[in-house]
Amino acid sequence: MLQQKIQSLEEQEHLPSLLSADAQELAHQLQEHQKKIFSPTAQKTMRLFTPAEAAAFIGIGEGYLRQIASEGHGPQPLSNGRRMYAVEDIDRIRRVLDEGAKTGKYIPHRRPGEKLQVISVMNFKGGSGKTTTSAHLSQYLALRGYRVLAIDLDPQASLSALFGHQPELDVGEAETLYGAIRYENPRPVADIVRSTYTTNLHLIPGNLELMEFEHETPKAMIGGSAETLFFARIGETLSEIEGFYDIVVIDCPPQLGFLTMSALCAATSVLITVHPQMLDVMSMSQFLSMTSDLMTVVEKAGGRTSYDWMRYLVTRFEPNDGPQSQMTGFMRAIFGNRMLHNAMVKSTAISDAGVTKQTLYEVERSQFIRGTYDRAMESLSLVNAEIEEMIRKVWGRK
Repeated sequence: MLQQKIQSLEEQEHLPSLLSADAQELAHQLQEHQKKIFSPTAQKTMRLFTPAEAAAFIGIGEGYLRQIASEGHGPQPLSNGRRMYAVEDIDRIRRVLDEGAKTGKYIPHRRPGEKLQVISVMNFKGGSGKTTTSAHLSQYLALRGYRVLAIDLDPQASLSALFGHQPELDVGEAETLYGAIRYENPRPVADIVRSTYTTNLHLIPGNLELMEFEHETPKAMIGGSAETLFFARIGETLSEIEGFYDIVVIDCPPQLGFLTMSALCAATSVLITVHPQMLDVMSMSQFLSMTSDLMTVVEKAGGRTSYDWMRYLVTRFEPNDGPQSQMTGFMRAIFGNRMLHNAMVKSTAISDAGVTKQTLYEVERSQFIRGTYDRAMESLSLVNAEIEEMIRKVWGRK
């Protein structure tokens, strides 16, 4: 009998050892896979844009763009006579237009009296399209000419990977936002910000190090060693560099911890993504209740709890799915104008682009069925333009 018990114990699997071994092997294989897809010296780049796309980003007609290009301010035509525009070309044309008009109409940077916009994108449940939304919104705003800082606050660091920074390879110790908000020896946040391959877009990457903030905050609260309370640390850190940016987009962790609460207190606006299925909506109900309770506690301690706007964004929406349409209608009846008018549709174009760690703004249209790509891009443009309009409204712009 004793021998059988010993044998049974020996046959049991030690979970910490198994998880550690599996994590190491998976990380190794992912790195090898990454090297096959992208060489170690490869760098991500933005694709070229058509005249119609370039004109839309600048905010002018395509005919006017052709006129400006013919005057020597655009790229040289290709062998077929057509011009394709790099992000740098688009940015240069904006400057040319504003120099001529002297109105600041085409370079949409913040003006005196306009405050930095900090948008926290959040949801308690994974798979809601939170990171996809953050990535495309950040890039869209940068392509529109705003100076954008994207912050990856999710320890899983998918946003960093999308923007070409592998968390396990390219992000070292204290190179995430944790390095600037930690309780001992914080780094200047300017030392952590990285440029990206997209003009006007900078990044503070993430990795598992961010979890240290969740572990250290209770100790700092008990010991009374923190000069700045946890919920104010991100906001104070951003104040060091706010003069360099117009908009900050924070991709929050998919849980309601100290990082998320600090991001909420730093935010001027909140975007909550939700997948329109019953289990996801039920989960969001619990999430909203918990968030409300915690924000009430933070408010009593002096944290900011009022925002310029808060909106729900339906993501991964399938218009031909009856239950999803019913659930979306159900939420619109409850939340009213707190729902964005437009939804982010579920698209194989977006998911396929994600396989190679690209956004839809980076992949070539020719890689997809034309209708599939166009529907996805139209959905993205409508959602992002709606958010841009709310930002401009806060600034008092038409």
